[in-house]
Amino acid sequence: MERGGRRRSEPEEADKGRMKRTIIKDWKTRLSYFLQNSSNSNKRKSKKAGKHRNYFKPSPEEAQLWSEAFDELLANKYGLAAFRAFLKSEFCEENIEFWLACEDFKKTKSPQKLTSKAKKIYNDFIEKEAPKEINIDFQTKNMIAQNIQDATHSCFSAAQKRVYSLMENNSYPRFLESEFYQELCKKAPISRAAQGT
Repeated sequence: MERGGRRRSEPEEADKGRMKRTIIKDWKTRLSYFLQNSSNSNKRKSKKAGKHRNYFKPSPEEAQLWSEAFDELLANKYGLAAFRAFLKSEFCEENIEFWLACEDFKKTKSPQKLTSKAKKIYNDFIEKEAPKEINIDFQTKNMIAQNIQDATHSCFSAAQKRVYSLMENNSYPRFLESEFYQELCKKAPISRAAQGT
């Protein structure tokens, strides 16, 4: 019996259990999509390196490391994919997509590619009514608009720092509280057969 004398009915408990399983199944579907897309885009790179990377579900201990620092989460391929799936469920995946686009942009060597990538990032994330418009202040948007004509590796730095801070202070704590993350951190119960009884 619950507090206040109200007893939960069996159908309510069953509905709650089904809903929890549906949410976790949805997360797993999104995560497998992101992992598949990550591994497909890295296949060409991994062939050059001579090895193929697989993305395995982390151990509970590995997943718990993600709670120590936001960078730990972003540095782990599975963690990054899980966080992207979480942001997608909160309808704010543009933040991580922008951050990743900026990381890729900073690695660009060719000045021509730098300019074309800067314009693409601007069109996708910065300009008013952009398809994946990020939430940054007007001055930062203006500064970027002026800088992309002569793009440098740092033209998105201020916006990237703001988005990183937004994710670290808002989305990341919610991700750590999510049922999906809590499931990843759970240790499997030791069965009687494994105990030898």
